[in-house]
Parts: sequence; C-alpha cells; structure tokens
Amino acid sequence: MAAEETKRPEAAGIEHVAAIFGVTGLVGKVLAKELISKSKWKVYGIARNPMIISNQQCSNFHFIQCDLLNPLETQQRLSLLQDVTHVFWVTWASQYQLDSIECCEQNKAMMSNVLNAIVPTAKALKHVSLQTGMKHYVSLQGPFDEAEARYYNENGPRVKAGCNFYYVLEDLLKERLDGTKKCWEETCIDGSDARLVAEQHIWAATNDDVNVQSTDGQSFNAINGPSFTWKEIWTALAEKFGLEVVPENAFSEDFWYSKAMADKKEVWKEIVAKERMMKTEMEDLANWAFLDVLFRCPFKLLGTRNKVDQLGFTVRYKTLDSILYWIDCMRDEKLIP
Repeated sequence: MAAEETKRPEAAGIEHVAAIFGVTGLVGKVLAKELISKSKWKVYGIARNPMIISNQQCSNFHFIQCDLLNPLETQQRLSLLQDVTHVFWVTWASQYQLDSIECCEQNKAMMSNVLNAIVPTAKALKHVSLQTGMKHYVSLQGPFDEAEARYYNENGPRVKAGCNFYYVLEDLLKERLDGTKKCWEETCIDGSDARLVAEQHIWAATNDDVNVQSTDGQSFNAINGPSFTWKEIWTALAEKFGLEVVPENAFSEDFWYSKAMADKKEVWKEIVAKERMMKTEMEDLANWAFLDVLFRCPFKLLGTRNKVDQLGFTVRYKTLDSILYWIDCMRDEKLIP
C-alpha cells in the first residue's frame, strides 16, 4: 500500500473511506461492490487470503492481504490508512470452538491489532460497524427448552453461561472508542441475504437519523423478513441440483457435515478439475463444524426486525430466493458446478 494512497479524503474528492475486514467473504464482497458503486467512496478491502474472485477492479478499491493475528504485519500494513472514516468488521477467527475462552481471546487479539494500527492515525474515523450472529442471544450450553420458540430483539440481556466472543468485541469497541466522537453499531444476522446485510451496514453507518439515536453504540438485527423452514429449503435445493428427495430420508440424526466432508478433499479436487472451476480447497467452501452447530440448534431461535423497520430500513428478501440467487452467483463465478 503506497503512502500516497492514504491522503485525506477531501484532497481527492472523496468524502468517505471504508476499511472492510473480511472482504473476501460473502457480505464483505457485496459491501465492497455496493460502496464502490456509490460516488465519493474509497474502499480498502482487507483479508488474510487473496481474493478468489475480484470484481472490484476500479481505481477506488484497494485490496490489502494481511494476517490480522500478526500484530507486526497488521501495524505495518494498516497504520498508513490515515484516511479511513468507516470500519466494517465482517470477519471472525473460527479456529477454536464457539463458546470457548480460546475463541474469545483469538477474536479479541485480531480486533485489538487492527484498532492499535488504525485508531491512532485515522483522525477522520467516525464509525465502526460490527457484524455478529444470532448466537449473540444464546449460549450453546444447556439446559434448553426445545418446545419453546424464542423471539429476540436488540434489547435482550447478555447470556451469562459460556464465553461469547461477540461480547468481547463489543466491550473492546466501547473501551477503545469511549470518550471520542466515534460511534459503533452492531448488526446481528439471522436468515439474512448478504445483500440485505451489506445495505443495512451502509444504512446504519451513514444515516444521521439512526446515529443520533445513541452516542455510545447500538445494535440492529439484520433479518430477511419472511419466515422459512429447512424442509422447504432442502426440497428446492434438490430440484436446483437435479436430485430427488425422499421425504422420510431428508433428515438424519446421524449426519454430521464435519464427518461427511472430512475425506472428500480429493473428490472435490477432481470435481474442480473436471468442471474447470476456480481452484479452491474443501475448507474454502464452508465451515463444516459451524454447520453442525447451526443445524443442531436445540430450540427455535428467531429474531425480530421491528427496530430497523421503525427506523425506515425497508429492504427484505425471501430466504429461499436468496439461497437460489447465491447458488447462481457461485455458479457464474465457477465456484460450484
């Protein structure tokens, strides 16, 4: 990153400068695409791995490859970003099990390294957007009431059981930004299209009517809107890929993604070669252990979007349509057959 590329925004006709951490992820890529399509925005996209698909080939997008867990590398590569006005945190370190102390420590270290590099020099920084998930409202430790459907809004209290790295990141932001004119907000995602999440990040970060509601940070659920069932989703996915679903065999208590995919690395390489797809590794496709947790949630976890609706955010998607849309996108990008 050249030093001359970090001039103050107004010097180059730029009013907003975004730093997107996790730019190679689904939400990160959409965020970058949306922001560079707007006038007077410059975007730095930061990720540990190189971009597999780079559709941000324009003068106001700059990709920075950086291991955020390496404090020296982070300092060297990010301290020159003196013109950043908005930070979007849409990444997380998934090496350790959720609800573990190690997970909390690793994610805190990653964000601490970034704040140490950027906050002292980015004098125009005014907003940090943190993305979390619905696990913000629950602990994966029991006991659970499986018959109860739970609806969560942004005012729900923190869960005392277990270790939640989302709370650690919230507290870190409050600590580092306390007493400054900078503010932060948190987007908690559920059944959420990446396009909706990206639009809501931008809406909350740039809407004065939203920011005036709080001077010390606030949270917003980011939810598609209409409800859905996985039974509906699986049937549609089978049709999409030309498969037949036997209803009585559609769900199995004995199926674990992490186990089923453990020995498929070479199979995936053969598929990639045969279909002439973008070269990817099996671990690039999904976090299989996280999917095991997701599909074994022992209770109905539902969020509400009343807060954003009342504040005027109107974007909605049907979750099935979202999934089918992103399958088409991944096919177009040669990521899946």
